[in-house]
Amino acid sequence: MTTLEGAVVLVAGASGGLGSRISSQLEAAGATVVRASRSTGSDFRTSAAAEEAVSGVLAQHGRLDGLVVATGVVAFGAASELEPATLEELFAVNTIGPVLLITASAKHLAASAKEGREPFVITLSGVVSEMPMAGLAAYSASKAGLAGFVVAASREYRRVGVRLVDARPGHTATQLSEHPIAGSAPKFGQALDPDRVAERILKAIVDGEKDLPSTEF
Repeated sequence: MTTLEGAVVLVAGASGGLGSRISSQLEAAGATVVRASRSTGSDFRTSAAAEEAVSGVLAQHGRLDGLVVATGVVAFGAASELEPATLEELFAVNTIGPVLLITASAKHLAASAKEGREPFVITLSGVVSEMPMAGLAAYSASKAGLAGFVVAASREYRRVGVRLVDARPGHTATQLSEHPIAGSAPKFGQALDPDRVAERILKAIVDGEKDLPSTEF
């Protein structure tokens, strides 16, 4: 069991449909949540920006016990019509930014473990990292890149007491698909309830789970 009471958690993408819900549920469980998002002026696509976000948490609270990366953009359309700028934006936000945040947090999370806490990192690659979809080729690839990093890095991080968990829910009823950076959303099936997705992620944090595949949602 991971105790969230008093834990200091940075949530990147905290203004989004899932990020906002996860933040609220973490706070309800007793955590101190530092919310960061584009709406608050945070953009994590450079190492300097990632370091600044983490340093801000340390300056304010003196430690970091958890990181939730709920940032993301989506694009729709045929792979043959993919624009270079769209590809670059997808990977900058969905892959590079999260990896930079995890890297910037590493030593501080390890320090939390040394002090007897149970630090964690949560990422949300989504079901497309398991089952890449036609019409979402570049988006799927960007999320699969994140999932691959987390799976491999988790084996290293656990040696210093830090738990990395990738969550892969299916299509969820947030506004992400309504604001793509390219193309327009196809008709999806029944969407998952974002409150229940957030609840499931919080349960995984508390219960010490190590993976959240799509079948868990």
